[in-house]
Amino acid sequence: MAIFDNVASDYDAWYTDIKGSFVDTVETDLAFKLIKVEKGMKVLDVGCGTGNFSIKLAKMGCDVTGIDISDNMLEIARKKAEAENLGIKFLHMDLNDLNFIENEFDAVFSMAAFEFVDDEDAPNALEGMLNVVKKGGQVLIGTISSNSSWGELYQDESFMKNTVFEYAKFKTLDDMKNWNKEKLVDFGQCLFISPLSPEEDYNYEKENELAGTAVGGYICALWKK
Repeated sequence: MAIFDNVASDYDAWYTDIKGSFVDTVETDLAFKLIKVEKGMKVLDVGCGTGNFSIKLAKMGCDVTGIDISDNMLEIARKKAEAENLGIKFLHMDLNDLNFIENEFDAVFSMAAFEFVDDEDAPNALEGMLNVVKKGGQVLIGTISSNSSWGELYQDESFMKNTVFEYAKFKTLDDMKNWNKEKLVDFGQCLFISPLSPEEDYNYEKENELAGTAVGGYICALWKK
């Protein structure tokens, strides 16, 4: 998809500075607090982008397949995985139309992709992910919270202009809880530090201090089939 192809080459720069690195850490910690991953699990990473989370899963011993709609991002993901001798399978595929057999995966992750799923399509996208996970398997979705300081920044017109966030459809945790109430088993939030805070505030001491005083900038929900 052109909007993501255009930013692919610069996408990973976010993870190299103090803020981006810390954001990645707290989001990853929240994900693995909610879902337990074991070596040998067959895992699907939906909206894998440049492979950041796919690589984390592969390093944990998982058999990983990553899908995305951006060929440029997939190419970067493949090169990164090859550089680390990780046998990750990356495929061009739309998360709204998963082309896998039923019950194929032990777990399905989607980290920072549902920002670009239309509100009316999100419940069906979740159902598609539940369809390809085995009975007893779990689906974890993480996304930026619309009613947080981070969501407010990303929805500011001056910030959104000429970025991929022009096309974003941000959700709340309550939105996610309503997608499939019967199979929802857990949820959580993190990133309580404001995006406008100085770099020295990006640490777990400050994160824990602010927890519960504001809406987390990143939210996760977990469903079990």
